[in-house]
Amino acid sequence: MNNFKYIFILVICAISTSCKVNYSFTGITDTPETFQVNFFQNKADLVEPGLDQLFTNALQDLIVNQTSSNLVNTGGEVIYEGEITEYRIAPMTATAENTAAQNRLTISVQVRYINTKDEEKDFDKRFSFFYDYGANEQLSGSIKDTAFDEILERLTQDILNASLADW
Repeated sequence: MNNFKYIFILVICAISTSCKVNYSFTGITDTPETFQVNFFQNKADLVEPGLDQLFTNALQDLIVNQTSSNLVNTGGEVIYEGEITEYRIAPMTATAENTAAQNRLTISVQVRYINTKDEEKDFDKRFSFFYDYGANEQLSGSIKDTAFDEILERLTQDILNASLADW
């Protein structure tokens, strides 16, 4: 009887993994076979060295991790291209002494999404997100790493949702 239970579980697992279910927790229901992410050049007025490569890699990694699509260098079924258009640090809230209590780092990217199988899904859209940090803190080291992690995670997820998810 005990062996029957294990065989039954194995059969159920085999059936469930061989059936293609068109559902995911991310909302992505129609994944392309291949995708391409072209290098996002940093064209912001204030250029942060290495941000272009960080963003490009973050977008590639997110799509690889959240879809079954394969990353290709050319000929992708869907193509992401664009540029970083804004890298800005601005004071946000003031103290009673009229000094900044917080600063905000804002990063924006212009994304051109091309779906070679369905051009009605194409778009050219701006995505932006920010990170607030204390005015007495420097945007360097762990604060900068945390800011980049949070901003890039949100930007890339928003881009993925706009392009492949039914949101």
